[in-house]
Amino acid sequence: MPLIGGAAVTFAAPALTLRRRRPIRCAVTDAATAEEAALLRRAAEVADLSAGHTSPHPNFGCVIARCGDVVGEGFLYAQGTKCAELQAVEKAGGLARGATAYLNMEPGDCYSDHTAVSSLVQAGISRVVIGLRHPLQHLRGKAIQSLRSESVQVDVLGEDLQSKTFEDALKSCLMVNAPLLYRAAFRVPFSVLKYAMTLDGKIATMSGHASWISSKVSRGRVFELRGRSDAIVVGGNTVRRDDPQLTARHGGGHVPVRIVMSRTLNLPDEAKLWNVTEAYTIVTTQRGARRDLQKKLAKKGVEVVEFDILNSRDVMEYCYDRGYLSVLWECGGALSAPAISSGVIHKVYAFVAPKIIGGVNAPSPVGDLGMVQMTQALNLIDVSYEQVGPDMLISGFLQPIPDLSPVIPSSDEISILDPTVSPFDTKIISFYKTWDPYGAFSNYSPHPIQMPDENGNNLTWSTMEHYYQAHKFVGVDNPLAKDAFEQIKMAKSPEEASRLGRKLQRQHPEVVRADWDSAKIDIMYGALKCKFSTYPHLEAMLCSTAGSVLVEASPHDLFWGGGREGEGLNYLGRLLMQLRTEILEESSKTSVVS
Repeated sequence: MPLIGGAAVTFAAPALTLRRRRPIRCAVTDAATAEEAALLRRAAEVADLSAGHTSPHPNFGCVIARCGDVVGEGFLYAQGTKCAELQAVEKAGGLARGATAYLNMEPGDCYSDHTAVSSLVQAGISRVVIGLRHPLQHLRGKAIQSLRSESVQVDVLGEDLQSKTFEDALKSCLMVNAPLLYRAAFRVPFSVLKYAMTLDGKIATMSGHASWISSKVSRGRVFELRGRSDAIVVGGNTVRRDDPQLTARHGGGHVPVRIVMSRTLNLPDEAKLWNVTEAYTIVTTQRGARRDLQKKLAKKGVEVVEFDILNSRDVMEYCYDRGYLSVLWECGGALSAPAISSGVIHKVYAFVAPKIIGGVNAPSPVGDLGMVQMTQALNLIDVSYEQVGPDMLISGFLQPIPDLSPVIPSSDEISILDPTVSPFDTKIISFYKTWDPYGAFSNYSPHPIQMPDENGNNLTWSTMEHYYQAHKFVGVDNPLAKDAFEQIKMAKSPEEASRLGRKLQRQHPEVVRADWDSAKIDIMYGALKCKFSTYPHLEAMLCSTAGSVLVEASPHDLFWGGGREGEGLNYLGRLLMQLRTEILEESSKTSVVS
């Protein structure tokens, strides 16, 4: 099984000096073990509550209980928002002291502030039960070690707790973070193939007509699947035949990117997918295909990505580089077959409608896989059956969920094996997603800042992304701009703030401040200075990168990011390096004076 690269990152444990707490003692019986298993399953259920609201991310849930009675719960709504553990202890209040916290997965303190750990310690939690160690190597074992260093008892399923009673609880914890586990193990996003077919295995009639095979209830479930995905993949045939819109249509929340795969770029000049007002579209093709259409698509705001040879695995590796966790394939048999053969499809959702249409040449959901005997058939794992309206939903995995706990060593084990291993590249340090080792450098990191408004009054912003997006509309005498400013400021997550700002900028460019192109760098730099001066641990983290080139690794933002092949301007990385130089110079002057 492939492993993720890089070595573990070591951060200092929070400076807390609380005395060892005496845990609440409950009778250790079979019933108590079953009760604990149920509480862990509840933590996984709570973790799943954020699905569909914001871009897919690691799912964290925390349940605090005393002798089986739940006194507090919380879940991570999105990257850059209040952690599940802090929410749970706030709800539990004084009842948290001496209680047990149940976590579906080890906290991922990628911001160097240890909020998840310190909130549990300071609340007086005496014991923590964890379903999974964190699958990302630079975060694995860090929170567990920090908790134990504060005399908190930590029990991990499969290590400290090995009863068969916990098998279903472990499965729940694995399922809720299956996308992250697949991404960590195979270095591609978790991919789900979805299709609707008749009882005789057809996805359309001989003429290609397919509206509708499944029921309205089933189509509602498909919208939910889309909302849980970073991207939706279709082929050129689907665009030509169905002209789909591929939106989640749930009245808000996360909107996935639409990805079209077409080798020849034999696509229509006009299609619903070319309207990027509500959702972003990426067209992947082979190098040199139809330059005329590429230019037309670019003018419409559609991103075109060329590959030397277009294939499913390269596209998924590209999606991995973009930070995607989960991808939904809604393609026909000509594209699904090579995707399955290349090993990038991990799960299947098949909606079977009680209809028969026949037709020797009517298309089926999966094309030729080269199999000539039934013994070659691919068997689904962990199959589920569910009636959805008049249809039957059959789902299962083509590849088992990776359990990384036996194969990825903890940070302690790494240091014992090779003390010379450096946790970071000393020449180039990349950052992008907030769960990356240097996730604190991201605009999405959960570090509120206070910045003065036009009247000199300090306003608090949840993240830098909130501040940056809202300031596109500052000083514009237009009700729409003023409303956008307030909506962005109140957005529940940085992703939602970004989506609101970008969407309004595309739809109503006239309400964007006239000097935005010249002012945005100064606005970003002012916010960066505020963020790093407000949080000393972030300033120390930035200074620790001295001598390294900082690169914002966004493959699609060619202004703030470095681009897919280094073609981006990397202005965010440049500003961080400029700020680092200023901080180090000021520190040097202070040292000389003293």
